[in-house]
Amino acid sequence: MELILNGGYPLPGFMGEREARSVAEHGRLLDGEPWPVPVTLPVPEELAGAERLVLSDPEGAPLAELEVQERWTAGPDAPDGRGAGPRLAGEVVLTGPPAYGSMRSLRLPPGQLRARREAENGHGPLLAVVARGPLHHRALSRLRAAADSLGADGPAEVLILLELPLEREGDAAAVLAAEPLMPPRTWFAGVPLPPGPDGDALAPYIARSYGATHLLADLDAPGASGAAPAGPLPVVDPGPWRYDTAKGAWRPAAEVPAERAADEPAPAEVDGMLARGRSLPAWFTPARVAAELARLRPARTSRGLTLFFTGLSGSGKSTVARGVAEGIRRAGRTVTLLDGDVVRRMLSKGLTFSREDRDMNIRRIGYVAAEITRHGGVAVCAPIAPYASTRAEVRAMVEENGDFFLVHVATPLEVCEARDRKGLYAKARAGEIPEFTGVSDPYEEPDDADLVLDTSGADPAESVAEVLSALRAGGWLPGA
Repeated sequence: MELILNGGYPLPGFMGEREARSVAEHGRLLDGEPWPVPVTLPVPEELAGAERLVLSDPEGAPLAELEVQERWTAGPDAPDGRGAGPRLAGEVVLTGPPAYGSMRSLRLPPGQLRARREAENGHGPLLAVVARGPLHHRALSRLRAAADSLGADGPAEVLILLELPLEREGDAAAVLAAEPLMPPRTWFAGVPLPPGPDGDALAPYIARSYGATHLLADLDAPGASGAAPAGPLPVVDPGPWRYDTAKGAWRPAAEVPAERAADEPAPAEVDGMLARGRSLPAWFTPARVAAELARLRPARTSRGLTLFFTGLSGSGKSTVARGVAEGIRRAGRTVTLLDGDVVRRMLSKGLTFSREDRDMNIRRIGYVAAEITRHGGVAVCAPIAPYASTRAEVRAMVEENGDFFLVHVATPLEVCEARDRKGLYAKARAGEIPEFTGVSDPYEEPDDADLVLDTSGADPAESVAEVLSALRAGGWLPGA
């Protein structure tokens, strides 16, 4: 919505079925213009017949009005890849400027940045760089080389498109920290790029709307495909660069003998150094960038964490969670225990045991846990959480702010039912409790658990010790 309203997308609104299929199958709008990704508006079934919609931000402030010009229903082969269901299409009209979102001052509309550039006598080539993460020395060296190759009387101007999620700053501060090492006329614009391949495909079109004339290739980045992206802008490719250990500088790979060449540490290695509180090497990244990354991703001993226990009723997860929370507290960390039954009486009072309400219960727990995590605390959660999709939602919420550690308490059903301390299984077998997990409703075992416990025949203290040991080994508690 933001990119439609500010001109980042050269589209009047949301696409109808024919246009969405044209884009998905042929990469073109109905007027023949190239465009890479369908831009559609899925709506709930109850809105499928609407003639007019007010579109608002997450706080309810109106942003735009949609006069519905087409209603269509996507099937399993939905051209937008967003699942089956109703879609509404039509032009959108701005009703109020966006005010929601982190780092709002960086979210410049394309027209505003073009006007600023013109006011400062900006002219000539404008090289766009898509920054989905920090720019280290290798990327900065390639950027300067590309700008030099385009400029006539000096480096070309540069546009840094910062990937800026809606509700958090992401790595924007770490990107901005490298500004002193960029060409002198460098502009910044924060954009809510879609994740993954869609964002990669759309970035050149968004850059063009800001006035960019060229796009920097990043073919030697980790995981790159090795083929220049297709799009509306010519790609400038300085080629791969490597670190010359003898000269102490990053140089084109062809100029660095193999015996003295070094590459960047892999992203997982960088994450590991930050997690352990170790300094990033100066040959790899500028000191200012390293400092910002240390702030954004502090050592795990002070980083926010959600420890999420899932398992059947009677599996022992609450008992283990209480013991673990006490161990975390003794280790010197701030901890909050969000146990299933306590949460039911307070945070989720009034919810039923329907699937919809059980999912809402888990989402509420996840929201509170994410806030605790964002502020550097440890949230220990112990709901049943039977559905994989809802657990994935909670993981995504938490990982916007910190770390998520999933413990599957995999005690077998027959053991849980034999314990039946609260008499719930007996009531479920008698039909007194409908949709009871493990009896009349499924439990979807996680395939992404960081630790699996079976409390059958085990002393609770042993299970607590196993979890605390895993947290120490991962660096979230001191003593590893």
